[in-house]
Amino acid sequence: MATAVDKYFELVDQHQKEFIETLREVVAIPSVSSDASRRGEVVRMGEWLQARWEALGATCKRVDPGKQDLHGVELDLPPVILGQYGNDANKKTVLVYGHYDVQPALLEDGWDTDPFTLVETADGRLVGRGSTDDKGPVLGWLLCAETHKQAGLEFPVNLKFCFEGMEESGSEGLDDIIVAEADKWFKGTDVVCISDNYWLGTSKPCLTHGLRGVSYFHLQVEGPGADLHSGVFGGTVHEPMVDLVHLLSTLVDPNGRIKVPGIYDQVMAETEEEERSYEGLEFSHKALSGDLKRDVIIHSDERTTLKHRWRFPTLSIHGVEGAFYAPGDKTVIPARVRGKFSLRTVPNMEPARVAELVTNYLNAEFAKLGSKNVMKVIETHGGRWWYSSPNHPNFVAAARATERVYGVTPDLTRE
Repeated sequence: MATAVDKYFELVDQHQKEFIETLREVVAIPSVSSDASRRGEVVRMGEWLQARWEALGATCKRVDPGKQDLHGVELDLPPVILGQYGNDANKKTVLVYGHYDVQPALLEDGWDTDPFTLVETADGRLVGRGSTDDKGPVLGWLLCAETHKQAGLEFPVNLKFCFEGMEESGSEGLDDIIVAEADKWFKGTDVVCISDNYWLGTSKPCLTHGLRGVSYFHLQVEGPGADLHSGVFGGTVHEPMVDLVHLLSTLVDPNGRIKVPGIYDQVMAETEEEERSYEGLEFSHKALSGDLKRDVIIHSDERTTLKHRWRFPTLSIHGVEGAFYAPGDKTVIPARVRGKFSLRTVPNMEPARVAELVTNYLNAEFAKLGSKNVMKVIETHGGRWWYSSPNHPNFVAAARATERVYGVTPDLTRE
């Protein structure tokens, strides 16, 4: 005999094409939070979500976090959309977090198609900026609630949500809103669900019980008052780019080992529970190399690779601002350059201590150069890590629900 859940699943299957078209609609909104010229698109995406939830019957609250200085341009921060769907005292209340902004994307970054046009590949994958991170998951909650209503089924929980438009840019403004609404909008929450994670492979879903934090830094070196010509001044001045490249090279070795003294001292010791969590996961170097389109994996075995992805800190160098990067040749000596790098932090690392260690180390390394240039370290973001036991009752319940849908026990992972 068919159950109410079976009826819901049947309706989901029937409306699959409509769901994909809705995803196509939101992928086409280029809500890039780091691009000042697209701030209006980020706001439009937030307003789209609010309007759609309100049409369903949810109560929504738009919170404007304030202003942002983005590379000298003052902008309004995108709104945080708070909402509630259902208010039954006899039901549990689930708070869902997600974000509606995306990272920049250009064809020349390696995309095969326009990043903001959703494409279905031959193997059934839906490719487009935000399709997985994080518009697809955020949309999933909306479509789930809409389908329950269409099927005439009572939604089994009270749903609260918090959708932001700055996650890809450090979640600026969100902390203050969370603190302010903790005993107001978020009051009565039983469970928090973060819909912003990945699968390890392609056949087993994942439940994520840990997220690394991120501490982002700008390393600025400033020299002469203006850019110089290398044919005239090369070899006669301390060049900011030379200093910067040297300093960046002192941060991490080719095998990913962070060279900042003391950075590993706060890392939580491994436990038996953690060691068991690596068993039976759908993860292989062969599949990872295929996704990377080249075997550039550092480590020799899968468990070690996952540990460096999940439970050890890492340092990545992202780029240089102020340097010549256009096609062709230009013999310029930049007057000021700014390198950008970040550390992914893990339990029990404190952002303030990380910033102190990094700053002290770079100051010491710069002093060794004897350069007359001026160097400074700027921390632009210090987000904390999060970790929960995979044996917590919330994860046990989530694993059962996931297995009911996919027919397979999910992997318990960290990111």
